[in-house]
Amino acid sequence: MAVRAASSRIHRALAPLALCAGLTVGLTACAADPDEGTNGVGKLSAAEIEGKARTAADTAKAVRLSGTLVSKGDTFKLNMRLKQDGASGSVTTKNSTFELLRVGEALYLKADADFWSHGAEGGDKPTEADAEAADKLDDKYVKVPQGDPAYKQLRGFTDMDLLLTGLTGLHGEKVKGDRDQIGGIRTVKVKGGADGEGGTLDVALQGDPYPLQFARGGGAGLVVLSEWNKDFPLTEPSKEETLDYGKQLPRT
Repeated sequence: MAVRAASSRIHRALAPLALCAGLTVGLTACAADPDEGTNGVGKLSAAEIEGKARTAADTAKAVRLSGTLVSKGDTFKLNMRLKQDGASGSVTTKNSTFELLRVGEALYLKADADFWSHGAEGGDKPTEADAEAADKLDDKYVKVPQGDPAYKQLRGFTDMDLLLTGLTGLHGEKVKGDRDQIGGIRTVKVKGGADGEGGTLDVALQGDPYPLQFARGGGAGLVVLSEWNKDFPLTEPSKEETLDYGKQLPRT
């Protein structure tokens, strides 16, 4: 009787496995839950997922944003660490790379002599005076005057809220896409439009539902978002490292 009882228990235990192995429909039914071990965001609708990601980003205190942007035919490579009261990092264009540092409303630009001497309007070669000025500015932090037209443009690269809103916004009807992994973290995609023509956002399925990657529509760039809530120091450069160019930067 003991042998017969044990045999019965084994049969009952193996019956579900046999069903799954023998039926195609059963294989799907018995597959692992794709949301097991996740934050549950993957079960929501596309619009709800985007909303969760937006809320997480809006309440974050810091983030690293890196990637490539294409705007009006120009390509920019960004590598910025951002928080509400400032930022630091670099911007690379077709012709040059420069560093930006913002502490509160104080904005600093740092670049080499080639950057400062490159921008003669109309493509003209820099004058001797331009070259001398560029040598003085070489590898120095130049404080950008708030009254200079460049201040608003450059500050935009250091504004956490502005960049997150402008660079991760989906356009068109929201459509839930496939599962993926970004930096080893499981994600779910949300697309703007069926083919992602309005952008494709990867939202974390582990931990807080932060946006981890955004592919802009029309091949207009790819941005990776990482180090969410990881604080970093922001300190104004010393007087020895800084040049105050007055009320307006040299034209470049």
